[in-house]
Amino acid sequence: MPHFSALTWRILAFNALALIVLTGGVILVQASGRGLIEERLTSIHEQANIVAGTLAEYATEPETHTLKVAEAEPLLRQLIAPTRLRGRLYLPGGHLAIDTRDLLARNVVQTGELPALDTASQVKAWFKRLYDGIMGVRPFARLQPYSEGGEDGHIYSEVDSALTGVTGSAQRVDDRNRLVLSVAVPIQRFTAIYGVLFLSTEGGDIDDILRQERATLIEVFIVALLVMLLSSLYLAGTIAEPVKRLAAAADRVRFGLGGRSDIPNFPERTDEIGDLADSLRSMTGGLYDRIDAIESFAADVAHELKNPLTSLASAVEMFSRAKDEESRTQLLGIVRGDIKRIDRLITDISDASRLDAELSREIKEPVALPHLLSTIIEIYRMTDSGVDFELHDQLPQGAIVLGKDERLGQVFRNLIDNAASFSPPGGKVIVTAVRSDIVARITVEDEGPGIPPDNLESIFERFYTERPGENFGRNSGLGLSIARQIIDGAGGRIYAENRSPDNTQGMGARLIVELPLAQQHV
Repeated sequence: MPHFSALTWRILAFNALALIVLTGGVILVQASGRGLIEERLTSIHEQANIVAGTLAEYATEPETHTLKVAEAEPLLRQLIAPTRLRGRLYLPGGHLAIDTRDLLARNVVQTGELPALDTASQVKAWFKRLYDGIMGVRPFARLQPYSEGGEDGHIYSEVDSALTGVTGSAQRVDDRNRLVLSVAVPIQRFTAIYGVLFLSTEGGDIDDILRQERATLIEVFIVALLVMLLSSLYLAGTIAEPVKRLAAAADRVRFGLGGRSDIPNFPERTDEIGDLADSLRSMTGGLYDRIDAIESFAADVAHELKNPLTSLASAVEMFSRAKDEESRTQLLGIVRGDIKRIDRLITDISDASRLDAELSREIKEPVALPHLLSTIIEIYRMTDSGVDFELHDQLPQGAIVLGKDERLGQVFRNLIDNAASFSPPGGKVIVTAVRSDIVARITVEDEGPGIPPDNLESIFERFYTERPGENFGRNSGLGLSIARQIIDGAGGRIYAENRSPDNTQGMGARLIVELPLAQQHV
């Protein structure tokens, strides 16, 4: 037997249960066979009335109120022959006058089944009775036994009722547990009763019909079961098997088996399984990218820390060899500078390493951008940095973006600090905020030397610190990288260009931040 997944077994079980309940319900509704039995009794009753009416019309003597048996015999034979019934004619005293078993060719030879003698036959008979009971062919409840009345019709209660002018019917079982239905109707003209017509089914004919119905139902059930199994296996194959493959691939990723494992792709699937595979592939790709970024970040950190540590070690070694106070003072300055650089690197590295996790947990909130920018510029104007700060706010009144004001404030302070550090004494840092379609566009311009065109994108990389000679080592090179990380998390973008028309150096740099405006300002 093939090894099926738990989901496959569930699909098979629930589909099979639904089919079994449906089939069982049909059997339960028809368990007693009441519909067929009542229909059969009604049919017998109608046939009995027709035959009795014919006999009353053509085989009776009104003057003597007697039944002409000789004339009734051929009529009864012709009328009963097309049916599967047995007809008996009783005189008013209850004496049997005619029995179609003695008239019809189909009843010339009577057959019967002997009772089971050996154990196997007894078990077979017992299972047959059990099957008949379960399938509703023969109810478990006991019915009145049927027996042959011989010449005396009074043995049948319905015959007695008919002799009084009341039609009667009964349900009995014979010695082989076969259903026998019977109807007795009076043969009468006006109020005179000339006799009784007693019609009964041959034992087993109703049972055979019920068995045939149940056999057909079982055949339908088997066909439906096969269809259900095939459809369930197909459904399980299209659901359980891909999910199983995705789970196995996820386990390989989790345990790191086989290097960089790929999640299976199902390009032909346009349903939820395909969406799940695409999502898992994207998630795994993002996870690998995050791992690569962490490895790269660790390597960059080691490299950046190694430079000041090497300089610090050289300065300490040279300090012990310095022979004059001036050399020692110069070496102490180098040591202090390297220690500050290491401290700045550690602080910025700590902020950068926490930023990604914090951004993933933060909930975006409405931020009033004009208020945020005006507050930051006012703070810079109160400082003595030797640079003028200008704000040109052209945003709509109360323009809102979604994010965290502390993080966005960190971005703009970083850009303004960066612009101020490149501006000459007495220069200007100009901050402009305008609306551009559905985004707020904020530019920070300086009057510094500008950015080499080849480095307009690389300045956002970690530890980029290319600056004029005297400023080397005063920055960790993480500020713009952190700013891009924050802006990306807010759904915006940040990029750089030079202020010159041809984007060349010499007229200062321009850093641009674009953030999507909240819905009410779009």
